[in-house]
Parts: sequence; structure tokens; C-alpha cells
Amino acid sequence: MAAFRPPQFKKSKILAENRRARYEYAFEDFYEAGLALTGTEVKSLRFGQGSIAESYAEVKNGEVTLINANIPEFSHGNRFNHEPKRPRKLLLHEREIRKMQTAVSREGMTVIPVSLYFNNKGKAKLELAIARGKKTHDKRATIKERDWKRDQARLLRDKG
Repeated sequence: MAAFRPPQFKKSKILAENRRARYEYAFEDFYEAGLALTGTEVKSLRFGQGSIAESYAEVKNGEVTLINANIPEFSHGNRFNHEPKRPRKLLLHEREIRKMQTAVSREGMTVIPVSLYFNNKGKAKLELAIARGKKTHDKRATIKERDWKRDQARLLRDKG
């Protein structure tokens, strides 16, 4: 079976990646969402701060919310600085939200953030994936496949 290739969104500066998610989940579908951020959050992101490692997205009442993403307070911010782990609204088309809602409710899937980046226009974007959790044997198969590819590349490099 061929490996699933995610769609390539135009990313000019990647701020944070959820690398663990590729190991823990099997991705089905990818979406690009905008983030409703305050000014100090954008400034913190421009400094390269921010983490989506333990975060997830929640679909409720026709809205998608990013939960548990950490954008640290802006160092030069004043008393109007933001809360680092506040829930953030994600901006998606209604059709995409409905697709996510049905996948999460019917099929037992979850919405996982994959990467946080600035696009070519300088807007902060979040790449989301509808994913299903992997079982232990699936994780072992992933490790085995990755090791085999590494060994294969090593053999080809040494041979020729």
C-alpha cells in the first residue's frame, strides 16, 4: 500500500510541528485553518515561540476551537498581554466544519493540529488532520517500516 501524502499548503515559515502526532495517529484528511489571535499572540509567534505538542481541536456548536496550545506571553507586552493556554477559535468554512463534526461524532475520530505556520501573506495558519488513533501493533509496524527505509537508504548509499 502506498503511503498517504498530505496536501501541500503554502508554508513560508513553520513555527511548530506536532511530530508525535504522526506516530500516535493515522491521518485521514487535512485542512488549513486560520487562527483568531490577539496582537500579542501574533508577536510571540513571530518571535518563533509557540507549541502545539499537547493540543487538540474540539468541534462544538458549529465552531472549531484549539484547546491546550501554548503561545507564551509576549516579553514586551503590557497588562493587556494574553493568557498562554487559552482556547483559540479556528476559522474554517462551514462545509469543512460539518465534515469534521460528522467524522468526529460517527466514526470515532479526532481532530489533531499537525503544524502551525505563517503562509506567504503573513497570516498565521494551522494545519489540522482528522485522525484515528493507532493501536500498539500499528505503531510497531510504523517503526519497523521507518527502520527498513533507513537501512535501505544506507545500503544504497554504501553500495553506489
